[in-house]
Amino acid sequence: MFIQLTEFTVTLFQQQQLLPAPTRTVRLSGSSVAEKRAELLAYYTQTWELYESLFDCLADDRAWFTKAITLRHPLIFYFGHTASFYINKLMAGRYIDARIDDRIEAMMAIGVDEMSWDDLDDSHYAWPTVQEVRDYRHKVKSLVTRFIQTMPLELPIDWESPAWVILMGIEHERIHLETSSVLIRQLPIQWVQAQPQWPVCQEARHTRDKVPANSLIAMPGGVVTLGKSDDTYGWDNEYGRQSIELQPFKASKMLVSNAEFFEFVAAGGYQQRQYWDDEGWGWRSFTDAQMPTFWLGEVKHPDALKLRLMTEEVAMPWDWPAEVNQLEAAAFCRWKAQQTGAPVQLPCEAEWMQLREQVEGDQPEWQLVPGNLNLAYWASSCAVDRFAQGDFFDIVGNVWQWTTTPINGFEGFRVHPLYDDFSTPTFDGKHSLIKGGSWISTGNEALKSSRYAFRRHFFQHAGFRYVVSSHQESMSLNPYETDDMVSQYLDFQYGPRYFGVDNYAESLVALALPHCQARGSALDIGCATGRASFELARHFEQVIGMDYSARFIDVALQLATGEDFRYVVPEEGELVEYRQVRLKELGLDAGQAQRIQFVQGDACNLKPQPAQYDLVLAANLIDRLRQPQRFLQDIAPMIRSGGLLLLSSPYTWLEVFTPKENWLGGIRENGEALTTLQALQRLLAAEFEPIDAPQDIPFVIRETARKYQHSLAQVTLWRKR
Repeated sequence: MFIQLTEFTVTLFQQQQLLPAPTRTVRLSGSSVAEKRAELLAYYTQTWELYESLFDCLADDRAWFTKAITLRHPLIFYFGHTASFYINKLMAGRYIDARIDDRIEAMMAIGVDEMSWDDLDDSHYAWPTVQEVRDYRHKVKSLVTRFIQTMPLELPIDWESPAWVILMGIEHERIHLETSSVLIRQLPIQWVQAQPQWPVCQEARHTRDKVPANSLIAMPGGVVTLGKSDDTYGWDNEYGRQSIELQPFKASKMLVSNAEFFEFVAAGGYQQRQYWDDEGWGWRSFTDAQMPTFWLGEVKHPDALKLRLMTEEVAMPWDWPAEVNQLEAAAFCRWKAQQTGAPVQLPCEAEWMQLREQVEGDQPEWQLVPGNLNLAYWASSCAVDRFAQGDFFDIVGNVWQWTTTPINGFEGFRVHPLYDDFSTPTFDGKHSLIKGGSWISTGNEALKSSRYAFRRHFFQHAGFRYVVSSHQESMSLNPYETDDMVSQYLDFQYGPRYFGVDNYAESLVALALPHCQARGSALDIGCATGRASFELARHFEQVIGMDYSARFIDVALQLATGEDFRYVVPEEGELVEYRQVRLKELGLDAGQAQRIQFVQGDACNLKPQPAQYDLVLAANLIDRLRQPQRFLQDIAPMIRSGGLLLLSSPYTWLEVFTPKENWLGGIRENGEALTTLQALQRLLAAEFEPIDAPQDIPFVIRETARKYQHSLAQVTLWRKR
């Protein structure tokens, strides 16, 4: 039976150790709109306050503004990011019509997903002060609170509901609660401070021979069906269905402890190539890792080893789970396989799901949390034999568990239009699923249906258990793209010519080039999958390709690496044709591709930049913007004197993209017809002069084998005075 949020049982630990109030994930259904609205507001408020409480652990200004690792932004970004996320999503969904702080919302809109362990992001930003971000967060909190109190609300909540956007923001902040705690753990210890509301478990065995030995328990196998079916908010990758038939296997009773992992370390596991795959050995060689990252000291003096926690360094708790990345966990399994002669490996997602049946119920129904999960006990790990769950320990909780499964969408997968880059950038075969949650996993993360994935070199509060299994996960890379919009743009930008019409991107670039006085830097804004950016790279020293859609940017980045990209186009009905893009076939080489930087960005909320571009190309963009006039105002200062602005558009003004009051043309003004060209001439006159007369350039978009869109874009060229 469902128990309201305020009735959730508070553990003795929470009462005594000032842990946050327990989390009850909101159900989507209900009988009372008023009660659901109050429940949403309570869930939002608790999430907000919990997140801010985490940052009380920072004791030095450097902790805010210095990157904990080079692959991530400093913590000041994440402090502001979760707040700006609400505003950016509410704006994108057209639920609000005004921003709070353009600068912060632009600067803190997009995080970092490092591509490899040797990526180094040396970007420098003029970050706002901590107080400025606190003030900004206060304003956002007030706005979102009012929005929750007044938004239309029908039950059950679905993808189209404004409440779904609120839940998206809440669960997004709970994800960053965990990922920010990992970054805090990676800061210098003198920059952080323990807090009473974040208490460390005091129970530990400090001698290895006192740690209970692990063992294997047989599992029957069978058909496991994956896919979310519960009545709670979920991310796009959780939905759909997939059935997997498992052979019988054995699974370790406990997570691998520090003591058990030490056997691998002491056996020289980090020095022996045979236990590592190519990716793992590359990471180990690059980092010169000798033992787990959070172990402090020297392997040759094991009794003196310490463990770095979020805000403390403690004597090694040998019975706590070993926290490692997936590459280290897999290397341990290969070593274990050699020692035992058995096929030891990490479990796949389906094997973990079968283990999960040992745990009764799920987070919304739990009266007492059955493991070190959901912040129910400590702000740290604990002994691997502390929480029994069926025949096993820690099927859920303590630390996340690495799997062999590269994340992908189930059959029926589709992205939410307001967050198209949550899952799809990870569908590359290079992100492995983690399951089970950690001590700080709350909200959606603590649900049975949650599916989170990280690059295999990445550190989270994650460890592993092993299985003896014959199952082999498919590691296919670069499957055929089936997203309709992505496929259509790929075909539009890279596919064959239809009805004798020249490639649109090529035509626009060719039109601009004779008028370019300098060819230093170019911006292709609204670049989609990047064809015009690649064409510009033939002629410019540097090209920025920018698009609002992270999915488009992900495709362009993959093409830029020289990889082939495959996609499908519809023929008729269920029939499709398979196609492939190769930059080499377009006469583009790696050198040209290296001149391009693809970035995600909002044309209506650009970061201020000094005049740096010799050419800005905005193809089929202005009639797809919320605020086209603002774009024109913001882009002008970014163009050098003598530089060019190329605008092309069929002027298809639609209220679904642009509120009618923001249309540039296609309207009557004071009773008189106003065309878009006339509006552009008026808006740009102060800073630009037109070059030649406008031209109509045709383009064709294929829908099916027998249906095409044949359009004319008006192209205007403007020179900056």
